[in-house]
Amino acid sequence: MIIRRAPLDRRTVLKGLLGGAAVSVALPPLEAFFGASGTAFANETNYPTRFGIFAWGNGVHPQYWIPDDVGTDWTPKSQTEAFSNVRSKIAIISGMEVKAPNIDAHGSGPAGLLSGVPILNTDGYIRFGGPSLDQIVAAEKGGDTQFRSIELAVEPNGKGLSFNDRDSRVPPESNPVAVFNRLFGPQFRAPGDEPIIDPSLALRRSVLDAVMNDSRALSNALGSADRIRLEQHLAAVRDLEIRIARLEDDPPNLAACLRPPQPEDVPDLEGRPQMSARSRILTDLAVMAFACDLTRVTSCWYSDPLSDVLYPGASAGHHQLTHDEPGDMPTVNAITRSIMADGAYFLEKLDSIQEGDGTLLDHSAILFTTDVSYARTHQIDEYPILVAGRAGGKLNTGFHYRSDTKENACMVSLAIARAMGLSMETFGEGPDETSQSLAALEVS
Repeated sequence: MIIRRAPLDRRTVLKGLLGGAAVSVALPPLEAFFGASGTAFANETNYPTRFGIFAWGNGVHPQYWIPDDVGTDWTPKSQTEAFSNVRSKIAIISGMEVKAPNIDAHGSGPAGLLSGVPILNTDGYIRFGGPSLDQIVAAEKGGDTQFRSIELAVEPNGKGLSFNDRDSRVPPESNPVAVFNRLFGPQFRAPGDEPIIDPSLALRRSVLDAVMNDSRALSNALGSADRIRLEQHLAAVRDLEIRIARLEDDPPNLAACLRPPQPEDVPDLEGRPQMSARSRILTDLAVMAFACDLTRVTSCWYSDPLSDVLYPGASAGHHQLTHDEPGDMPTVNAITRSIMADGAYFLEKLDSIQEGDGTLLDHSAILFTTDVSYARTHQIDEYPILVAGRAGGKLNTGFHYRSDTKENACMVSLAIARAMGLSMETFGEGPDETSQSLAALEVS
């Protein structure tokens, strides 16, 4: 097996203490400072690849979403025209189908696409039968950052659809102030800051080591169900260990990393949450978390499946309107356009941050999707999928791909997983399983 180590920053020095004083010794030129070709990496660093999900509830209007033309010469429809400024950096994928049985009107689609496993018996509550794509990526790639992944919800108290295992949901944070404090509070260090040397961290690590040893011993005495629960708990403990270790490291030398201003709370107005304002604050924080390399995986759950948020100007909740508004449902269409405008803001923000010869968006893969195709009929064929960013040159963008044979939507999930560097031969189980990724997405 070939082990590829991350390149070192050319300003790396050896640090230590001599007689109680801090000393440093410069290193000679090492192969680890250079790329495979022997040339220095752009801006003296090799930029990581990030992954994100931006998802919303209640689908789209396919006739306002799907472009008329395929290939690179396509024109956005009304529900995707907000992406016009980043048109060359997105790919719209249409005609795909989630292959699992559609047994839950708003849960079967996202469970199939994001986990590749048919949804569990929901009893009115969406439960995935396996980890979601963001957590699959985080399990492989999250160990190099302070936060393995960050989960956000724009809808107040949103539940999200991030699962780290079978029926094990990762709850998102919906309070912008709480998100800021977690990411950029007193423990945050910008590039150039000294690492946090806190004697209590070593004690906490020692306590965690003892807990892990005891837990491993306990596992042997537990039944299979309790062993699974214990393993899920240990995953959280391991995340804490990572965060402690990262606090003692030097911050990565990323020029775009800045502490953002602390946001204010965003109160409801007349019982209606300010979804757009909340979304833009949360995605600003997510973008800077990427830029500071606090995490390389994030999920932004704009609204939950079946969401009945009362939007400005709407006479009823979103989900109710998808079934009750007559005609072409102009209010529902306006809501979808508003959500896409906030999604486009996220992408434009990523694209505004320069990293070497590219941008943060160029070094990311962002999956846009929802819970159904057309909410009134609960379809999970013609599944709405948009992929943004080139994943550091691993993904193609700037085109509309149309499947005329209802190909497996999990082909997109597999393509993204491989672009993120995961060695996956297949994605999914049962009817969702595929060993073939979407070749149009992948750079050959």
